Amino acid sequence: MDVVIQFFEENLLLIYLLVFTIILGFEVISKVPTVLHTPLMSGANAVSGIVVIGAILLIRHANSDDYLTLGLGALGLMLGMVNVVGGYAVTDRMLAMFKKKKKK
Repeated sequence: MDVVIQFFEENLLLIYLLVFTIILGFEVISKVPTVLHTPLMSGANAVSGIVVIGAILLIRHANSDDYLTLGLGALGLMLGMVNVVGGYAVTDRMLAMFKKKKKK
């Protein structure tokens, strides 16, 4: 428990920044019109790809006995990949709407 308290004390500014960006992101996304959600999700795939790369680097450089870092890296990797795959599927479906259908 002391390790967790020490982590929070050392990274308090970064934790505040994370909470602020979550609130700001929610406010920005909630103001986007419904028509623009799919293109916005398509653009967010690049950010999710960066999250996946960061999670892989975090896991790679973590000590084998640092379970907190390994767990957060694995969680970031899983959530990032879910977002990338889901965004790709939605983008593919959106682009399929613009393709001309073949006549029989």
